[in-house]
Amino acid sequence: MGVPGSHDDAAAKVGTEAFFASIGRAFVAMCAVIPVLFLIEAIDQGVGAGSLDVAAGIIPRRLDGLDGVIFSPFLHAGWDHLYGNSVPLILVGTFALAGGTRRFLWSTLVIILVSGFGVWLVGDPSSVVVGASGVVFGYLGLLFARGFVERSWWNLGVAAFIGLLYWYQIYNILPTDQPVSWQGHLLGLLGGVIAAIAFRRRRPKPAAAFYDPDATLTDF
Repeated sequence: MGVPGSHDDAAAKVGTEAFFASIGRAFVAMCAVIPVLFLIEAIDQGVGAGSLDVAAGIIPRRLDGLDGVIFSPFLHAGWDHLYGNSVPLILVGTFALAGGTRRFLWSTLVIILVSGFGVWLVGDPSSVVVGASGVVFGYLGLLFARGFVERSWWNLGVAAFIGLLYWYQIYNILPTDQPVSWQGHLLGLLGGVIAAIAFRRRRPKPAAAFYDPDATLTDF
């Protein structure tokens, strides 16, 4: 599913006023998401730390844990977990959203579903998986893949820069003994790549030249 040219194309031109305005709006929007996550965590702490996590987190291969595919990105296992995800979410989310609102929303849905269903299928059945880190890795994969499928050095450069900032987190896409869902991180990254391909911005095809067989050739 390619995304045809639209008013978002103007914002895709690096260095233009529309480009910087798009980034500014995206940054404000992503900053507005974070207080919602903090409010949810405050409610969780208020009703009993972890109560919402167990009720709405992903519990692999259990039907009562399947709804966590949708709800788990909004839940966190404590304040430290939320703090750790907030800044990366704002950072990668801003650049992902600046690429267009509609495809950002569709890409987010794909990332959540690929990461969530994947964790539900292959995760540890004795665990409850929550957190937005799968989405964070998904946006990182989205930006990186866009750099190739859309031939955008900007997206590729942003993804590389963010990867360098959080290089110490990248290893979390590999199996580890730490209590983190590396499956969710890896599958989130994969979901971002899939979304970048599915919702890529197609370059307009050049108009076909009109050829008149009766026209007289003229040398300049």
